[in-house]
Amino acid sequence: MLSIARRAARRTARVLVGVVGVATLVFALIILIPGMLGLERYVITGGSMSGSIERGDLVFSESRPVGDLAVGDVITYIPPAESGLTELVTHRIIEVEQSAEGPLFRTQGDANASADPWQFRLDGESQAVHIATVPALGWVFIALADSANRMLLLGVPSAIIALMALREIVRLLRPAPGTVRNLDELSARARATDSAATAADAEAPRVLAASRVTAIVDQP
Repeated sequence: MLSIARRAARRTARVLVGVVGVATLVFALIILIPGMLGLERYVITGGSMSGSIERGDLVFSESRPVGDLAVGDVITYIPPAESGLTELVTHRIIEVEQSAEGPLFRTQGDANASADPWQFRLDGESQAVHIATVPALGWVFIALADSANRMLLLGVPSAIIALMALREIVRLLRPAPGTVRNLDELSARARATDSAATAADAEAPRVLAASRVTAIVDQP
């Protein structure tokens, strides 16, 4: 019964490690490949784009020239100072007004009833424009922002893998039960052989002496 329980525990641990490994690989690919392609990624923490982009989604954006931006594009930017906001906002462009100083934009969240109460110009020559969304993956980044969650999500699987590796090392170094019995048998046989050899050595002088005496007696 104990052996069955151990096998079940081993299978469960292996499945857990496999799932964690696959999830880690997929997560790494999702993060690394877009970066290699020059894409930017953002985690959505608000609900103003609900219906198109939900809170907790991970969005990818590509850089485009500011002059190519058009109504309908979803951009991630910092609102002008007069807005009182200092965090990035991801909203949809609903109006582009051309001027001598450059395009003047107005945005609105898809879930908001009205447009944002500001117009703005973009200082740079390029702007990040939304092209793809991975639903709910942003929650992983939100969780990892907390040190306790990082320890739980990364430390626990790592500890499980380390313990399994240590157990395998101990198993490889520990001889099998049959090997121990064989070694015990060989040791017992060796001791018996040594005892027999010692007894034979002890009897040898007597036999030699008897042979010599017999030879003397039989001498004419």
